[in-house]
Amino acid sequence: MGAVRRIVVVGGGTAGWMAAAALTRAFGSAGYSITLVESDEIGIVGVGEATIPPIQEFNAMLGLEENAFLKAVNGTFKLGIRFVNWTAEGSDYLHPFGAYGIDMGVNFNHHLMRYRKAGGNGDFGLFNPQTMAARQNRFGRIEEINPKAPRVNYAFHFDASLYAKTLRAYSEKLGVVRREGKIVRVEQHPESGDVTGVVLENGQVIAGDLFIDCSGFRGLLIEQTLKSGYEDWSKWLPCDRAAAVPCDKVGPAAPYTTSTAREAGWQWRIPLQHRTGNGYVFCSEYMSEDEASTKLLERLDGPAQADPRVVRFQTGHRRQMWNRNVVAMGLASGFLEPLESTSIWLVQQAIMTLLKYFPRDGITAIQRKCFNDDLLADYDNVKDFLIAHYKVTEREDTPFWAYCKHMDIPDSLAQRLESFKAHNQPLVRDAELFKEASWFAILVGQGMEPASYHPLADIMPQDEFRWRMDRIREGTAGLAAAMPSHEAYLAKACPSPNLVPV
Repeated sequence: MGAVRRIVVVGGGTAGWMAAAALTRAFGSAGYSITLVESDEIGIVGVGEATIPPIQEFNAMLGLEENAFLKAVNGTFKLGIRFVNWTAEGSDYLHPFGAYGIDMGVNFNHHLMRYRKAGGNGDFGLFNPQTMAARQNRFGRIEEINPKAPRVNYAFHFDASLYAKTLRAYSEKLGVVRREGKIVRVEQHPESGDVTGVVLENGQVIAGDLFIDCSGFRGLLIEQTLKSGYEDWSKWLPCDRAAAVPCDKVGPAAPYTTSTAREAGWQWRIPLQHRTGNGYVFCSEYMSEDEASTKLLERLDGPAQADPRVVRFQTGHRRQMWNRNVVAMGLASGFLEPLESTSIWLVQQAIMTLLKYFPRDGITAIQRKCFNDDLLADYDNVKDFLIAHYKVTEREDTPFWAYCKHMDIPDSLAQRLESFKAHNQPLVRDAELFKEASWFAILVGQGMEPASYHPLADIMPQDEFRWRMDRIREGTAGLAAAMPSHEAYLAKACPSPNLVPV
């Protein structure tokens, strides 16, 4: 195959327009043509409305001004994820975006364990500004409040369809050509098997050198055409359905996503400026679609704005996410349930990894291998982190939770849990998304307390240690208290045209 100059993105939605926007930002002025093919007749899943902090890097790469972006997508800020009933009925903890405490020579999580074992307050959220602000429904960009204070990490909630619309306008302005129409045939080179073009209903052929498959679960190119295969992870992540419905906004928007464990899965609550997104992720072996939809409607904060829509999925990934001259992104590449809001991040990772290994003079096997290896490592890291939420629990009050508590888990996760339980070390590698603070928040939040901690945490004399820990707590509380209410900050910085006063 020759040089890559014609890039074709198959499918729109969040994944397709993220890919188009990033590629045209990178190559639009360098002689590359970028075409996106989508059909208004084919709906998009669009259940992902919550993100994690790396989305800021992606938007910054595109040059999107943050307040303008949030206005356009009815967005709110997100400091973390609140988990309710995951350890047991009545349990409640926050997985915050950001580390606990400050740098004190060894990971602060070890100092937290020393503090607790010495009789200190066991509420570790007191040492995390995101947690303290979330508990008070506060938010503010810390550089605007105290430029000398440590950065407070945050992400966004937004309307995914409006995000795709924003990226479409951005992309078309930079030269991306959108073609409307359903693809009825895929053409391949008779010898190499590479995809050479896609044929629309009207007979038009869209030819290309590199194809980005963002066609959703069906994987039009990566699976239906190239038969890349699928690695099924449902034995560890058994939820295979999601009922989703928006409802009216009935109170101030919380600066966090809420995940509440339910009979056969969990329910999300995502606050936007103009409405609230809701969904019940469940396992069809233990609950029917009708029952899940009914229970979801019964548990909404406000009146439903539509009938629940059920999405069916299978957790796992394509065995080859880059096969021949096709790169799969978004749902076409795989699916990991949105428990930790990683869906959009996995698209972002695929885009950045493609840019890292982008073929100039022709696609090589080593480029494909490096891309696939890197993406699989990302999926594996997220997979183990998600499984831990289900496995580390006291719950076995329903058949679903009994299965999760007693299921076999991957060796990689078993080693992490064993190391954490013994030494407070979850074996995190530098390139992984979820760092020590995230594993600490989830595992301790769900009742797994380490038996020991690193000896370097004992070097400081006890009186000095207690004094310093108390000052860190005070500083954290002061930082959160200096923030305005989340609702007030939204109204000042980035009010949506659809904002509903409450």
